[in-house]
Amino acid sequence: SIIPMMPGCFCLLYTPAYALVSGAEHRHHDGAGFMELSPSGLLTVDRPEFELIDWIRRQVIDRDPVTLGIGDDAAAIKSSSGGELLVATDMLAEGVHFAFPPATPQLVGRKGLAVNLSDIAAMGGRATAAFVSIVLPMDRGVEFAKQLHTGLLELANEYDVVLAGGDTNSWRGPLVVSVTVVGEPLGSRPITRRGAKPGDALFVTGSLGGSITGRHLTFVPRLREVKRLLEMVEIHAMLDISDGLAADLHHLLDQSGVGAVLETHRLPISNAAQEQATAERSALLRAFSDGEDFELLFAVSPSDAQRLESCWEDVTPVTRIGSITAETGCFVTENHRYFTRLEPLGWTHRL
Repeated sequence: SIIPMMPGCFCLLYTPAYALVSGAEHRHHDGAGFMELSPSGLLTVDRPEFELIDWIRRQVIDRDPVTLGIGDDAAAIKSSSGGELLVATDMLAEGVHFAFPPATPQLVGRKGLAVNLSDIAAMGGRATAAFVSIVLPMDRGVEFAKQLHTGLLELANEYDVVLAGGDTNSWRGPLVVSVTVVGEPLGSRPITRRGAKPGDALFVTGSLGGSITGRHLTFVPRLREVKRLLEMVEIHAMLDISDGLAADLHHLLDQSGVGAVLETHRLPISNAAQEQATAERSALLRAFSDGEDFELLFAVSPSDAQRLESCWEDVTPVTRIGSITAETGCFVTENHRYFTRLEPLGWTHRL
């Protein structure tokens, strides 16, 4: 079966995450740190996609005008006027990120733009222009291509994004859509994955898990929500959840050089994840690893956390799910006593 997922910058095939199994590593918090209680029983996946991205990053030397290169949701490029431009790009491939049915040409076009708008939101930005390149199957025809662009343009108009160019090709293979979006920071600088601090509170927008039921095609990029957030609080670090909460949280922790503790009872698990839950794959595991949620995960100070919890009024909820620790590593707890190590469970591409 095809399970859609959101790729990183380099996209090939996918491999599913393994589930949590019994005998996982537990630690007891005694007030002075973590104490080992039992060996790890978590199965994890090899992540060659990210090994490749890390290798590419090491070959590249950032220099003017690039102020932020490979490794975040978007790059930042210094403009001649002194400001910064945000640039995000993503590729969608038929048979990996969508299938016909349930997808339609309009929904594929919409998703091609939406995943990039989500990246711009994760950088604390607004989108301004898009460039769309498609490789069309020869048997689909011009009307199919028009429908795809119609879906994309409807979303672009909703967020005042101009379709500024692109490229069109055809072949005997499946549909491939590549979109690049240009934007600008809403504040004085982009928000990266690098600024989380010990003591910060972790929040997430919306709900998690169960995207396979259709939300992976119809999700709403959180551009409006991030504008509202930045009017209320200072966000220290942020990203959007594409590969899964557990996987993407590890990116934020690694780049910030910190750890985290998540409180499982706080996680906003979607109705779809609960309806899909099985003995082998619980609703909680789906919330951690299904991917393609495209919600924002962000860190704020304790005082800003209190402000959000008391003053946030919006149709999209924001939920406090845990906190940042000085000790590296990621753990989950249900009763503030026993802690289980959370590995980077989520989707990755087999290379």
